[in-house]
Amino acid sequence: MKIVFAGTPEFAAQAMRAIDEAGHEIVLALTQPDRRAGRGMHLHASPVKEFALEKNIPVLQPETLKRNSADPLKQAQAQEAYQKLSAIEFDAMVVVAYGLILPQEILDIAQRPGRFGSFNIHASLLPRWRGAAPIQRAIEAGDKNTGICIMQMDAGLDTGDIVLIKTFPITPDETSATLHDRLRTLGAKSIVEALQLVAEGRSTRVRQESAGITYAEKILKSEAEIDWNLSAVQIDNRIRAFNPFPGATSNIESEPMKLWDSRIPSVGSCSETGQPGEVLGFSNDSAYIQCGAGVVEVLEMQKPGGKKMPAKLCLQSLGSQEKPFRFHAKE
Repeated sequence: MKIVFAGTPEFAAQAMRAIDEAGHEIVLALTQPDRRAGRGMHLHASPVKEFALEKNIPVLQPETLKRNSADPLKQAQAQEAYQKLSAIEFDAMVVVAYGLILPQEILDIAQRPGRFGSFNIHASLLPRWRGAAPIQRAIEAGDKNTGICIMQMDAGLDTGDIVLIKTFPITPDETSATLHDRLRTLGAKSIVEALQLVAEGRSTRVRQESAGITYAEKILKSEAEIDWNLSAVQIDNRIRAFNPFPGATSNIESEPMKLWDSRIPSVGSCSETGQPGEVLGFSNDSAYIQCGAGVVEVLEMQKPGGKKMPAKLCLQSLGSQEKPFRFHAKE
């Protein structure tokens, strides 16, 4: 099939490569404008743009797809995209972590007679975790399973019919970083399978259930500070959910710390004898910290300007203390 692809990060680029390798022709790529990043704040192309240029695929980078924008430049960019999509021949549109809302008029172009519409890869088991941060919110909530949904897009927020669904368990040591990579690989395989079903006329569309709808709000830096009055399970989930962004934080001995990895220790590893936030002891590399209920074993920490290191080494680098180490409880 001839495919229009819209996406931006590596999660999208891997799906784009899989579609190309499966023999489909990507006739146009839509991606976010180049962004400044790094120490020199140089402009960087998105992974989707890099792959498109490598394959000589035409690229459009509008800041919006809304033709009624008050900004004349943005309006002109949206008009160009609309005209290009209206003129080009294609069979389906695939949208993966694009970062822009597709107006109904864009979706309508993909639904014209003879076309199959727009398909989206969503990293959750819809209707659970519609929205911006399904991977992080699933870990934070302690979900036992997640997966990939290939969705036929409509104008709502992740409300379209499900074309294909793949499920797998979230492991107890999962971070958002590791789960992201697992879902990225599964998403790429799933969209190729879904397109094959569509091309062969064997695809089905299942309406999302009305029960069990939850929304995965965007992760904010303000959520990063740990409240040690929460249970060990809640804190463990948050530490792993906020890796790699924004990184769970807490102050100890006036030092702000990042906490990158953790787990619930085995029964009997450490006695609950302290106040919330108190470091109760160490294992070979980790630190046991008292929570509002239970103990969390923190595996990896980072001091400001330092490197990530085992939690025990990180804390002991603060120097000997006459009183026990204690993280400040969130006020």
